Amino acid sequence: MAVTYADLTTQILDYTEVSTDVLTSTRTNDFIEHVENRIFRDVDLDVFKSHQTANLIADNAFLSLPGGTTPEPTSLGTVRTMQIYSPSSTTRDFLEQRDISFMNEYWPDRTSTSTPRYWAWWDHNTIYVAPTPDLAYNVELGITRLPTRLSSSNTTSWLGDNAPKALLYGCLAEAFKFLKGPAEMLQLYEQSYQRAIQALLIEQTGRHRRDEYLHGELKIPMQSQKTKTIGE
Repeated sequence: MAVTYADLTTQILDYTEVSTDVLTSTRTNDFIEHVENRIFRDVDLDVFKSHQTANLIADNAFLSLPGGTTPEPTSLGTVRTMQIYSPSSTTRDFLEQRDISFMNEYWPDRTSTSTPRYWAWWDHNTIYVAPTPDLAYNVELGITRLPTRLSSSNTTSWLGDNAPKALLYGCLAEAFKFLKGPAEMLQLYEQSYQRAIQALLIEQTGRHRRDEYLHGELKIPMQSQKTKTIGE
């Protein structure tokens, strides 16, 4: 069953049996944001994959990420792939990711130009390419976007519609940490969160990325239980 922002905040209060005097909206908003970020990092969700376009500038080895703000983009989780193609061609080339030390050794003179082959993170908002581009290449970035936050002004989200248990149990684990509740309750909700995440993982990285015609049905190994015999 999908949950809205109002549903989730009410459930947090109901499960913890405390009032808004204790768990204010500011506090529950923090729980929700923490858990959204946790799910984002725990599961590689296809729904957050996207593509953005940009342009390199000739003689400039640095690219500010599209849609980003200083000091870092507000909607970008990470860059998955980077392709370039010249304005006069549709042939695309993937750039390989490297670290800064490799780039500096490979192309120490940034005033020298050629077709870029590698990219690296310069900072949270900037990509560094080598060689320094000789043309204003078009860029297509495969990215992972940050999740749309549940809030009083954004009452529904993909996670609320498709992963309500993970959201709820994650928030309850956060709530019991804050309330310093019984350890067994914290353990219960943490385990419930992990089970919900496991189901989401099976769906997203298993069924959702498999073609049954090519790979067959997804098979999940199950641990058999030993049957006791009389006298044991």
